Amino acid sequence: MAKKKSKQQQPPPVLQGEVEKPSAPTPAEPSEEYEGEEEMELLQVDLGDMVKMKQVLDEGISSALLDHVPEDYNWDNFKLLLMFVSCVFAMTAQFAPIPFPESRPVLGICGSLYFILSGILQFITTFIDKDMIMQTLPLSEDDKTSTKQSPLLFKYGLRVRSNFPRFSEFYTVVLEYRIPSKDPMYSKIEEKSVKAVWSVGKFFDKEGYFDEVGLANEVSKLYKRLEAEDYNGKDDDKTAKKKTE
Repeated sequence: MAKKKSKQQQPPPVLQGEVEKPSAPTPAEPSEEYEGEEEMELLQVDLGDMVKMKQVLDEGISSALLDHVPEDYNWDNFKLLLMFVSCVFAMTAQFAPIPFPESRPVLGICGSLYFILSGILQFITTFIDKDMIMQTLPLSEDDKTSTKQSPLLFKYGLRVRSNFPRFSEFYTVVLEYRIPSKDPMYSKIEEKSVKAVWSVGKFFDKEGYFDEVGLANEVSKLYKRLEAEDYNGKDDDKTAKKKTE
């Protein structure tokens, strides 16, 4: 039995004098590069919350410095270990499967050790860390990008300190070397450091939106001063404001 051939649909003929209409262009597909882009979400802070503002600035400085130097987590890990051990003693005192009269020695020992370790942590935070927000490791030879880099960066790590007094608009940050007390260079820590005083209005607008990119640029400038051993350079918004008044 013969099969009927299916007729292919032919386009309608173009009449004489009629211009053939071009087919509608297909919409272009979004490129992979465009699809991968994400808008930066701006962080908004209550301008009356100075603790939160300092926290945001501290985190921004730490993040910006990680583009130049590696962070040292050893000190933070040591403090976390103390916290963990103190919590273990507290949990032991609370949930030890020993009846009360016989558990007095365990409660006394665990409770005493918990308060001792908590006191050590408080001492470290108050008298050792003080206003320190991060520590870094020395640069390795692989990080050498220029002959103008200070040799101290390859010998010592950095200690980053910040200060934001209450009811003040000025935020202070200091980059100094982590020089051991027995090192002959220890007496020159302050001489071999760089400092900047910025108005918080430089990084927060009147609605409280944070300029993370602007802060990162200022931190990079401050680090370049340390790298070039420009210890006498000034980046002080407070002094500049007094001169203009």
